[in-house]
Amino acid sequence: MSLTPESDRQAALADALTKRILVLDGAMGTEIQLLKLEEADYRGERFADAPGDLKGDNDLLVLTQPKMIRSIYDDYLRAGADILETNSFNATRLSQSDYDLEDAVPDINYEAARIAREAAEAFSTADKPRFVAGVLGPTSRTASISPDVSDPGKRNVDFEELRANYREAAEALLRGGSDLIMVETVFDTLNAKAALFALDELFDDLGAKWPIMISGTITDLSGRTLSGQTVEAFFYSVRHARPFSVGLNCALGPSELRAYLAELSRIADTPVSAHPNAGLPNELGGYDLSPKDMAAQLEEWMASGLLNIVGGCCGTRPDHIARIAEAAAKHKPRAVPVLKPALRLSGLEPFVAQTADDDKAAEVAA
Repeated sequence: MSLTPESDRQAALADALTKRILVLDGAMGTEIQLLKLEEADYRGERFADAPGDLKGDNDLLVLTQPKMIRSIYDDYLRAGADILETNSFNATRLSQSDYDLEDAVPDINYEAARIAREAAEAFSTADKPRFVAGVLGPTSRTASISPDVSDPGKRNVDFEELRANYREAAEALLRGGSDLIMVETVFDTLNAKAALFALDELFDDLGAKWPIMISGTITDLSGRTLSGQTVEAFFYSVRHARPFSVGLNCALGPSELRAYLAELSRIADTPVSAHPNAGLPNELGGYDLSPKDMAAQLEEWMASGLLNIVGGCCGTRPDHIARIAEAAAKHKPRAVPVLKPALRLSGLEPFVAQTADDDKAAEVAA
């Protein structure tokens, strides 16, 4: 294979991360919903004769409505986003099997990255380069949790199938021009591990590495992922990948997510990201947190030194990102700590082995 990272962009990304809080874009799905697209819009010419319903397959729009997707990217870039997330959240064979479009997966990922790359280049300047994060979503299946409540041992996917899905998608995202890969909305750490394994394997074959962002999801106020891990346990589960950043996104709004983000910021020896929802969903499934109020909450996080990368997930629009970008420009990025060497393990809970020196220090403190 002959694919390699663009060294100038990689250097610019690393440099930007040290100088300022980088801004992610907002919700692609929210913008698409506002377009009120119909079945014919999703099908376009290429998929006019596809057998099943395609309405709702937002990733497919990079092939059938590329100008619409480019327009959304442009709106987020005008708002101040530094990093665009590709419209590829469900662009794996597992997720596209819901639409019988598994064979379109390489094209979807490639075009999602290509369109984002084109937009990023159009808005990049010497002082503010823009970057593309190729998105790998969680897929529509989970390796750790049974889909049948009456059969706890049942699984509808295994590690190898997930690995193959993620590798195919990631390679196309890189070929389309992604500067980094984002494994996001992680609610099952085993799925994420399959993605990380696939990326490691792919990078070995390509003879080059790209930065990896990892973003987990705390599904409710229990403070755990859907597969049961605490924030600290989740971080120790993925730290071996030496990620570009680790963060949290989706499920919760800023006020609900703040305590968990603070915990991650305390323990993570990597840059930390967050892109929460615009509050919790209302009774109609919408999100009511205004751009002003959301930015105010996130600015407190930035003023407290909790963040290196910030953006928005469900319900956030360009106006939200514009306000968040204004707030981010006022604050310095979080200082990444250097952790004392220790044996750090994780199951559902974290475990950090104490050394003799730690025990002596505890006795002195007592």
